[in-house]
Amino acid sequence: MSDLNTVTAASANAEAFVMSEVVGRVGCITLNRPKALNALSLNMVRLITQALNAFQANPQVLAVLVRGQGKEGPFGHFCAGGDIRYFHQAALAGDNSLADFFTEEYSLNHLIHTYTKPYIAFMDGVVMGGGMGISQGASVRIVTDRTQMAMPETHIGLFPDVGGGYFLSKCPGHIGEYLGLTGQKINGQQAIQAGLADGLIEAQRLPLIWKTLLSTPFESGEAVERWLQSQFSKLEAATFPDKAAIDQCFAFNTPLEISLALAQINSPWAIQSLASLNKASPLMVHVVLAQIRKARHMSLADDLRMERDLVHHCFHLREQSETVEGIRALAVDKDHQPKWSHANLEAVSAQEWPLFFQSPWTLETHPLRHLS
Repeated sequence: MSDLNTVTAASANAEAFVMSEVVGRVGCITLNRPKALNALSLNMVRLITQALNAFQANPQVLAVLVRGQGKEGPFGHFCAGGDIRYFHQAALAGDNSLADFFTEEYSLNHLIHTYTKPYIAFMDGVVMGGGMGISQGASVRIVTDRTQMAMPETHIGLFPDVGGGYFLSKCPGHIGEYLGLTGQKINGQQAIQAGLADGLIEAQRLPLIWKTLLSTPFESGEAVERWLQSQFSKLEAATFPDKAAIDQCFAFNTPLEISLALAQINSPWAIQSLASLNKASPLMVHVVLAQIRKARHMSLADDLRMERDLVHHCFHLREQSETVEGIRALAVDKDHQPKWSHANLEAVSAQEWPLFFQSPWTLETHPLRHLS
């Protein structure tokens, strides 16, 4: 096969991974990479961005719907995040497309948060990492009885990026620190209680809901949102599980103090949380606690610029990168035995983690200088 044919085939393949169309008064985006749980590649990020820009300029489109394609058909899993195997290969090869991936992904996250039309995310099944990045800025965030939501990046030596500092810092109390540091999974109802979703619709109802949205002659974007909100299941008011203990333990100033507080509570929740914290990269746990606390006082654009600085530091060391090692252990060699740069939380010095927050760029040269 000639190089030209190879490029054309690769491009067609990427386009098959993102399907977009206008039906009735709505723009539809379906992530169609079910074997990889719809993990995002650079081309997928570009295709979603192109579709959103086209829908924004199209007066026929009142609102945008986004969903994932499962192995059995539409819905099933929304998006498991970025394509971490690609991150690993690109980092080791010194491939410049890795820098482009994060710059363009974070620009897409910003576009979604600031989109001028209703953007509706159907967060069925797995919603992690980059999947949170393309759903948390939605004007209507729908979860289901199958939703499994998490920001598990500390377990691969990374941090909750894609605006994670911004949206986790807005969770009630210290739920954001808990989710960001431990990477624990939550279900749909817990996502609503954490302020990370707006309503729940049972998974079996989604195909009919989607079909109705495509066939109804809505008069405005607000009418689309109102109708969807009228479809939410009635849930009993409840607080996030173990919230009092979360607020007590995750209010401390340092990861070590948080771990000591967890160790003093003899409950299944505390034992599991401490085990998750101890499996994570000790260095990145320090970075993430600072990230979420700093983001509490930042705009979305400033948070994304900070995260672009952080992700540069995560990958530029190549073989010495904590993130490259974390991905190797989870997704490449699959030995689940990452050799972290520090044995435990105590071993991380107060001089190390702040280096991640030093930008390698000036304000004028920053790759996300255009975000406002």
